Amino acid sequence: MPPAVERFPALERIPSLSSGFILRDATVDVAVERDEALRRLEPGFRAALKNSGLGGLPLLTVSQVHGNRVVVCEDSTLPLACEADALVTTSRNRVLGIHVADCAAVFIIDRLGRGVALAHSGRQGTALGIVPQAIESLCERSGASPADLVLQISPCIGPPDYEIDFAATILSQAAASGVLESLPPPASTASDRRRYYSYRMEKGRTGRHLAFAALIG
Repeated sequence: MPPAVERFPALERIPSLSSGFILRDATVDVAVERDEALRRLEPGFRAALKNSGLGGLPLLTVSQVHGNRVVVCEDSTLPLACEADALVTTSRNRVLGIHVADCAAVFIIDRLGRGVALAHSGRQGTALGIVPQAIESLCERSGASPADLVLQISPCIGPPDYEIDFAATILSQAAASGVLESLPPPASTASDRRRYYSYRMEKGRTGRHLAFAALIG
């Protein structure tokens, strides 16, 4: 059985979009270093994507460095070891992927289906403005205005489990950028070890969620 996928009602209403947040896989021992944990989780990620109707499509991920670089992905591949913290595409049948365990995966979607962005925004990336950068890049690429976008923050850590409420800052940044519909995280990743991985609570030896988004058709 593939791991379960958490869906977001605001995104489920957007035509041609397939998106989700792959939850903890109880069958995989992830009390290891990050690279080994991702290697062990990869088959489950692929199975969950296949169940979501995305099997066989290219999965585009980057080496996340807690910065504010945005990469535009219109081809089916990215340069090896591409360092960035947000991906943008206006192409169909390209699956954008971000790995997180306490940091937020931020879905930024044009409700008219002209483009999508997915950003990795934790304490440092939020301070550097990765989400406003992704919003600007998506609008430039797709022709959308910020008012056309829907923003959804994935489950991520926050008070009282963490001293910084970076999700609240992301919502403020989105509003300042002109986004009219921004949704907060549905839960803290530190609140439920059965569903979520938490880097902080598990002292760094844990798995990662895969957040994904793709325009289909």
